[in-house]
Amino acid sequence: MAKLSLTRPLDRRTMLKGLGVALALPFLEAMAPAVEPKAPAATRTAGGSPRRLIAINTNQGILPQYFFPTKAGKDYEGTPYLDLLREHRERMTVFSGVSLPQVDGGHDAERSFLTGAIHPNRAGFRNSISLDQFAAERIGLATRLPSLALGVDTRGSISFTAAGVRIPAEDRPSQVFKQLFLQGNPAEVEAQIAQLRQERSVLDAVGDRAKQLGGRLSATDRAKVDQYFTSLRECERRLVVAEEWERKPKPVVDATSPQDHKDPGALLPRTRAMFDLARLAVASDSTRLITIIISQFDKRPDIPGVTEGTHPLTHHGNQPEKIAMLKLIEEAQFRALSEFLASLQAVEEPGGSLLDHTMVYYGTHMGSANAHSNDNLPVLLAGGGFKHAGHLAFNRDKAKNQSLTDLYVSMLQRLGIEEGAFSTSTRTMPGLDMA
Repeated sequence: MAKLSLTRPLDRRTMLKGLGVALALPFLEAMAPAVEPKAPAATRTAGGSPRRLIAINTNQGILPQYFFPTKAGKDYEGTPYLDLLREHRERMTVFSGVSLPQVDGGHDAERSFLTGAIHPNRAGFRNSISLDQFAAERIGLATRLPSLALGVDTRGSISFTAAGVRIPAEDRPSQVFKQLFLQGNPAEVEAQIAQLRQERSVLDAVGDRAKQLGGRLSATDRAKVDQYFTSLRECERRLVVAEEWERKPKPVVDATSPQDHKDPGALLPRTRAMFDLARLAVASDSTRLITIIISQFDKRPDIPGVTEGTHPLTHHGNQPEKIAMLKLIEEAQFRALSEFLASLQAVEEPGGSLLDHTMVYYGTHMGSANAHSNDNLPVLLAGGGFKHAGHLAFNRDKAKNQSLTDLYVSMLQRLGIEEGAFSTSTRTMPGLDMA
């Protein structure tokens, strides 16, 4: 274990990484206090089933003209993309006129999709905690994995710790399956436990070094260090619980390990594989919080009629042939989403279906990828125990968009987390009520 020098100030970037934990000393006299975990309220349905969240980002935008309806309410007219989800219409809310306040920068806004952190394109940008990690701090210890970050064609995720550190995503389906369901032999289990204990000893070392700062700190800094120790104790608690989970058998599922598709154009097979793993993960209660980012750049997806990569096609310049190919890609993605929702609906559990108890949030951080705009975001929410409103329409004027972080407060409360604020929001989403 590396020693921490006592002859120089402890570097704020001293990180402890493992099990989704990333920890650093605070910016003393220069940063806001860390969020202290609060005990959640009821996180289960009346029938005893747990509530979950799966958040999905497709990172090259969605053609708005094929997504948004014009009529608000439950009897909205179909659109080319929403017609592909018609069997889920009664269990789904489509939003228009929503965006993340002061989140700009085109592709850079991907980092703020679940955090709402403002101006991600500016120098010195520091991210904040993402929705899933905020929830994981409060309910994550109830499951083997506090959260699960998945990626399609990327090791980057849309999940960020309280310190603004991006959590790596796993983009190999075989490794995700191993993590969820393959029990290690006794030697491997003991090795993992030894690693967890080493991380606890590092926590002790960092804590001891921080204590030595006490006599040199102002009253303001002492208060912040006290909050830091609260965070240390929470991390230690996570490691203790993680050690307990290591000794428990993993769930057994009627499924085989998926293959890792090596074909550069296998966008849809990779997406379906991650959707299947997400379903298995929540159905086995291995985790209740999942993020998936579907990353598309210059690779040409193996879709009939498509001859270019997704990213070049998003810069279509209103050329009909490019728009037509991009539409083929996005239609295929919405079909995959429909299949995923159907697979959740098909799993019965006490009080309803897996979809009834799992919020599936799907969307993008760009309203128009061609223009790199970050307003009027195409997003939808399916399942999860809401009185779904059909098409919830807000003002599409850029300056008057409804805050999407209001939806995040609603989602936290639906998970049973009694919070009245998150990121830039201090209220729930108007027009969306819990069932």
